[in-house]
Amino acid sequence: MARLYADENFPIPVVAELRKLGHDVLTIQEDGKANQRYPDDLVLQDTTNYNRALLTTNRKHFRQLHRTLQTHGGIISCTFDPDIAGQAQRIHQSISNLESLEGQLILIYRPQQ
Repeated sequence: MARLYADENFPIPVVAELRKLGHDVLTIQEDGKANQRYPDDLVLQDTTNYNRALLTTNRKHFRQLHRTLQTHGGIISCTFDPDIAGQAQRIHQSISNLESLEGQLILIYRPQQ
C-alpha cells in the first residue's frame, strides 16, 4: 500500500478510511507542523523527503508546484467530497495499481450527481 502525507486541509475522516484500506498515512498534525502557516513548497519537500505522496484539497497551488518542480513524491489532489468512504475508495482505486507515485499528479474528483 502507499505511503501518504495529508496536508492541513485534507479531511481527517478520509485519512482514517485510507488507513482502514491499508495505506500508511501521516498527517501534518501528527508531524507537528499544523497551524504554523507552513508554506506549500516546504510541505511538498517534506513529503518527498519522507518518501510519501501528498494528499491535498489545495488543488491550485500544488498543481503549480507540480509544473515547476523537477521531482516530488507525488501529489494526490482531491475535490471536496462529503462522501468520506467514497472518496477514500476512489483514492485507493486510483493509486493501488501504480508502481510508484513519484512525480505524478493524480486528480480525484467527486462524482457528478
